[in-house]
Amino acid sequence: MFDFNTFKQKSPQQRFLFILGLVMFLVYLTLGVYIIADKTVMTQFPQWSKILFGALLIGYAIIRFTRLINQKED
Repeated sequence: MFDFNTFKQKSPQQRFLFILGLVMFLVYLTLGVYIIADKTVMTQFPQWSKILFGALLIGYAIIRFTRLINQKED
């Protein structure tokens, strides 16, 4: 699991990539929730496809987050 002490010991490049990974996780999660919640987005598609696409984005965000947190030390 995530340990703050190992985060402090990482090189600046590893810390940057970790933070970039967190930002991308938040982007995918926010985009998925936005597509599901907003009625004005993707109006040409049926409701079930909007929900499916949003759920896929949220699922992908969760997968990225778990891979980011469970990284092995090099």
